[in-house]
Amino acid sequence: MAAARSVGERDTMPDRDGWLTRTLVTFCLASAAVTLVAGYVQTTYGDYPMTRLEVLSAVFDPAIWFDVDVWQAFLLGSELPAHMDDVGTLVVWDQRVPRVLVGIITGATLAVSGAIFQAVTRNELASPFVLGVSSGAGFAVLATLIVFSGLATLLPLFATIGGAVAFLTVYAIAWKGGTSPVRLVLAGVIVNMVFQSLQQGLFFFADDLGVVQTAVSWLTGSLTATGWEEVRIALIPGIVAIALALAGARQLNVLVLGERTAQSLGMNVERTRFLLSVVAIVAASVAIAVAGIVSFFGLVVPHIVRNTVGGDYRRVILGCVFAGPALMVVADVGARLALSGTQLPVGVVTGVVGGPYFLYLMRRNQSMGEL
Repeated sequence: MAAARSVGERDTMPDRDGWLTRTLVTFCLASAAVTLVAGYVQTTYGDYPMTRLEVLSAVFDPAIWFDVDVWQAFLLGSELPAHMDDVGTLVVWDQRVPRVLVGIITGATLAVSGAIFQAVTRNELASPFVLGVSSGAGFAVLATLIVFSGLATLLPLFATIGGAVAFLTVYAIAWKGGTSPVRLVLAGVIVNMVFQSLQQGLFFFADDLGVVQTAVSWLTGSLTATGWEEVRIALIPGIVAIALALAGARQLNVLVLGERTAQSLGMNVERTRFLLSVVAIVAASVAIAVAGIVSFFGLVVPHIVRNTVGGDYRRVILGCVFAGPALMVVADVGARLALSGTQLPVGVVTGVVGGPYFLYLMRRNQSMGEL
């Protein structure tokens, strides 16, 4: 007993509830380091040749970091100042850095969305992809790109609406005096197939080959050609969704205990589940609006985090905020460098890696489903 207590005391950082552990801190710091290294690699390679020293000089250029006009141009879309005329600096900051930032935002929001869905459904097979949210949001975004191209600035809103409609449909189909892990997954598969069929049907309405190529790239999940516009679209909704997820982590812990226990503790289960599901839908829709459908990511990352830092959702959500960006940026680096001269969609890489990992989880665990 004394030995076990001493180990727990060494692992736990000073915190009233004891959820902030050394394992969690180490995991987050390691994830942040991986993100920085992968981001540096991403900014080093490209069509415009630059040495590593030139890249570092451009990334840490004080004329960028401390110029308000430059950041207004990046974040608000105004014109770049006249003194931004160095080609290397422009390539790094106008093309490569925003791609890394989009990867960070996308990775964090998809991972957090998957973690929330797994908690509110008490189903470790749940994810934005499996529950149909990705395909619903994808249909809405694809319809905007092909049919209503003039409304492209409202992509996050339309993606959120599409994801919400898909999830509510799944929940309605699965409801039978309550839900179960199996019914939710089966309903998600059905809704996912329906929305994927609708997505394919939309291509018959596309007349512009460029729009079709953009849509195909988007359906496979890609960070290619993303820039500051995508950062501006995703930054604020992504931050809000992550902040709300962190704030709701305690409620997620209670929901995982089951409806009867949650109700006995004074929780309005249906309202809490609905509000947290809205947060998860917004988080997933933000990522889908700027990066497309990145398969398996929202399913696998929460498993990795939970197996590393434990089941407390305060740890899981925080771990996903750090692990999601690390894995997404690494996957994007792999997508960019795997084939010389050809950039793969990042969704291909996450699918190739995530599928076998999920099969490994199924083989390792005797039963998968209800948390």
